[in-house]
Amino acid sequence: MSDGRCAIGVVGLGVMGANLARNFASRGHRVAVFNRTAAVTRKLAAEHPEAGFAVCESEAALVAALERPRRIILMVPAGPAVDLVLDAIAPLLEPEDIAIDAGNSLYSDTDRRNQRAAGAVWRFVGMGVSGGSEGALRGPSIMPGGDPAAWARLRPVLESVAAVSDSGPCVTYCGRGSAGHFVKMVHNGIEYGDMQLIAEAAVLLRQGIGLSPAAVADEFSSWNAGDLESYLIEITADVFREPDPQRPGTLLLDAILDRAGQKGTGRWTARVALDLGVAAPTIAAAVDARVMSAQRDRRVEAESLFGAPAREPLRGIAPDDVRAALYAAKIASYTQGFDLLARASQEYDYGTDLAEVARIWKAGCIIRARFLDRVRAAFGGSAPSLLALAPDFRRDLAERLPGWRRTVAEAVRVGIPVPGLSASLAWFDTLTTARGSANLIQAQRDYFGSHGYERADSPGPLVHSEWPQG
Repeated sequence: MSDGRCAIGVVGLGVMGANLARNFASRGHRVAVFNRTAAVTRKLAAEHPEAGFAVCESEAALVAALERPRRIILMVPAGPAVDLVLDAIAPLLEPEDIAIDAGNSLYSDTDRRNQRAAGAVWRFVGMGVSGGSEGALRGPSIMPGGDPAAWARLRPVLESVAAVSDSGPCVTYCGRGSAGHFVKMVHNGIEYGDMQLIAEAAVLLRQGIGLSPAAVADEFSSWNAGDLESYLIEITADVFREPDPQRPGTLLLDAILDRAGQKGTGRWTARVALDLGVAAPTIAAAVDARVMSAQRDRRVEAESLFGAPAREPLRGIAPDDVRAALYAAKIASYTQGFDLLARASQEYDYGTDLAEVARIWKAGCIIRARFLDRVRAAFGGSAPSLLALAPDFRRDLAERLPGWRRTVAEAVRVGIPVPGLSASLAWFDTLTTARGSANLIQAQRDYFGSHGYERADSPGPLVHSEWPQG
C-alpha cells in the first residue's frame, strides 16, 4: 500500500460484494467500499468495524481513496448496471487503473467492454467468481481473463483471497478477451447439470427404491466418502436431514415448492454450445427441467387430465446402480462442458488451459469435487479429444454402464422423469455409435431440398440424386 490509501475498491455491496470486501480486509488489504445507496455502505462499515473499511459515498470519493494504479472490483448485477458504473468511473480513471467486472456477465458483454477499454487509458478485466456468499467471504474460486498485464498486477491480491486446495490458490488467468466470464458461464452450466443429476438420483432413491429421507441422507454421505465426493453431494445429505421448523416431525425439503429458478448462465451455456456446434445435452436437459419446473400450473393441469402415474417400485435396482448412473452421467456432463471450453478457446483465441481450469475448481466453487483431480490429470498430459475418452474415464464408464442402463430403463418404465440421466446416456450411446441415423436425415434433405450428401465410400464432395417424386 502506498501513501496510506486503499489497496482495492469494491463497488456494489450486496451479499457477494460485502463478503468479498470483508475477505480482502481479512487478508490485510485496506478496502474502499461504495454502494449506490450510501446507507448500505455505512451499515456494512458499522457492522464490521474490524474490517477498517474506507467508506465512500460517491464514485469520485472511491477513486480518490485508492492507491495508484487503482484496482476497482465491480460486484453489481450483470447487464446495464455494469455499464452505468463504468460510465461513472471511467472519466475519473488514470493510466493503468484496472476496472474488474466480477459479476455473472454474459461473455459477449465482456467482449464489448474490452473493446471500450481498448481505446482508453485504463484496463478492463472480466472475472468470474464462484462459491456463493460463503465462498466470497472465506475464499472463492476466481476466474479472471482479458488483459494479461492487468492479471499480473491483480494476481497477488487475488491469490491472497482465493480458496486454497492442495494444488494452490484457486485462481488462474483463464485467457484473453472474455475468457474469464466464459469459463465461469461453463462452470455454471456444469453446475446446472450436476444439480439436476443429483436431484434425479435422490428421487430414484426415495420414490423409486423407497428409502426413507434418513436413508437417502446416509447414501449421499456414503457416496461423499468415495469417488462422488463433492460439495453438492455433501449438502444434499444435509438437506435430507433438515427438519421443517414449522411442522415438527416432517422434512423441510417436503415443504419446498418444486419450482426451480435460474439466473441465465445455464441457459447461456446451452445456447452457446449450439452456436459453437458442441453437443451439451446434459446441460440442456437441466435447463429444460428448470423451465418445466417453473410451469407448475401446467404440470398440475396435465396430471389432472392424464391422472397421476401409478408408479410401482423400481425392479432390480439398488442404490449402487443409482450411484453408478450418477457418476457416469457426471462424466458426460463434464465432458460436454470441457469440450465447450476447448471449442471456445479455439474459436475466440482465448488460450484457456483446461488443466488449470480443473485445478481452480477443486476448492471454493460450487462444483468443487475430488473428481477434478482426475480431470486435471487428463488435460495435463497428452490431452484427449474428449474427456470421456481419456483412459481412466473410459474404464469408469465401462464399469458403470450396466448400472446406468438399468437405472434409466427402470425409471422410464415406471414413469419417473430422469431427463438428465437419460439425456446423458443418449449422448454416450450416440458418441459410441460409429454409424448412426444421420444417413437417412441426409437422404431426406437431398430428397426434398437437393442439399446433397456425402457418400460413405468417398466422403467430401457432395452428391445429389434424383429421388422418385410423388
